[in-house]
Amino acid sequence: MEFATPKKIFIVDDDEMLTEALSDFLTRKVAHTIRIFHTGEECMQHISEKPDVVILDYYLNSVHKDAANGLEILEAFHNHMPGTRFIMLSSQESYGTAAQTIQKGAEYYIIKDEDAFRKIAELI
Repeated sequence: MEFATPKKIFIVDDDEMLTEALSDFLTRKVAHTIRIFHTGEECMQHISEKPDVVILDYYLNSVHKDAANGLEILEAFHNHMPGTRFIMLSSQESYGTAAQTIQKGAEYYIIKDEDAFRKIAELI
């Protein structure tokens, strides 16, 4: 599989193992610049870095109960950075959830399954 040219990528997910594994997968063949954030609020503090792509988990409050969910972060970030590409990553297999994220600015909605990393790499 051929990967795209290097990009500045933010991965926002409260699952530390998943974020590290995804980062490793995406940088295996291309030297993408990747920043990992475990809350959307932490990611928003770095909005000035202008990422090319934000990979954003739908549920971000499993560790920090008061954290905003991915949809709220997507909407806030998208309003400030309309040129940034957003890929929503979720275990939710609901068409309604997927449609809602696309409506709020996500370019793609990827289900967390065994092919998720490959799908994301193809989209970047």
